[in-house]
Amino acid sequence: MTRTLVLWLPPVAALGEGDAPRPAWLRIDDGIVVDSGQDDGWVDAWEKPRDDSPDDRLIALAPAADVPLRWLHYPGAAPAQAAAAARIDALKNSLGDAAALHVVAGQPAGEGQAVPVAVTTHAAMTAWTDWLKARDLSAAAIIPSAAAVPPPEPDTLWMADVGGEQIIRTAERAYMSDPELDPLIAGGHAALPLDADRMRESLLLTLAAPPLDLLSGGWKPKRSWSVDPAMLRLAKRLAIALVVVSLLIPIIYAVRLSSDTGRADDAVVAMAKKAGVTATDATAAEAELDRRLAAAGGGPLAFSVPASALYDAMGDAPGVSLKTLSHRTDGTLTTTLAAPRVEDINQVLLALQARGYRVTAQPMAGSDGQQMANITIRAVP
Repeated sequence: MTRTLVLWLPPVAALGEGDAPRPAWLRIDDGIVVDSGQDDGWVDAWEKPRDDSPDDRLIALAPAADVPLRWLHYPGAAPAQAAAAARIDALKNSLGDAAALHVVAGQPAGEGQAVPVAVTTHAAMTAWTDWLKARDLSAAAIIPSAAAVPPPEPDTLWMADVGGEQIIRTAERAYMSDPELDPLIAGGHAALPLDADRMRESLLLTLAAPPLDLLSGGWKPKRSWSVDPAMLRLAKRLAIALVVVSLLIPIIYAVRLSSDTGRADDAVVAMAKKAGVTATDATAAEAELDRRLAAAGGGPLAFSVPASALYDAMGDAPGVSLKTLSHRTDGTLTTTLAAPRVEDINQVLLALQARGYRVTAQPMAGSDGQQMANITIRAVP
């Protein structure tokens, strides 16, 4: 349900008075006026039915005493050009300091149509916005109440009661009635009273499609970046889910790794049984297979294992050369190394020890002046 509270703003001259009249108001639900008055009943009409629905809105009507209207014609001008020209002309024809005036022009729907122009002051806008803020209200729009009076028939004037204010509407102007000025402005034309039902219908049409809004230019409300509570709750849930998933990933990985390790151990035990090795776990099966391979001269005691370690160690010592190399079935590798310096041979020995091999060395002098060493390397640390 769309709820709209229409609240007439007090005249600026009455805001400083202690006995200022209470504003008139209307409550509209889905385009139908359901309540009205000129008292403090608008407080209940606005606050009680509200449920923070985005369809709820407050529209304020500025009094004609402070915001007279004119309709200017610019035949042949585009709507945007007509609106810009109307603002300039209204400012030129207004009394007072131009910097103190707030001029707002509506934009006609089509080319050649009249442009509504409202002229008020920044002081009045300040007084009205402060009045709303003091009541914790925020208006979606501030519309001149004179804009709600429909245009009269040719050669006539309307006199309409809008929110307790008598407004005169001519073909080109709308302003607060003044008994002394009305006959002069009418120029012999009759000022006919506007039927209340027709006035209310015109008001509803104006609220549905405002011809202009005083909350424009420097008075346009700044966009507020509010946080949607529902979105905030969703963000919290997503953050919690992210933390839970982050914790579950390593746990699941550890569980899978443990499961894969168990399956691999079972596979080792099964393979060992096929080879005639009976063992209770993978470690015992691997040890028995290594023992049998060692007896046959293979497995980790084979020549390739310590030999590859020796060649890798010599790769970091370019000055070391290999003189002799032999291998026993127990996995022992025997070699003779030669180098210009003892430090180069020591570098190879330290590299082998860093890989976990047990190394013994017997240094000796070569016939060509090089330093030599007979070395044994155990294939199994």
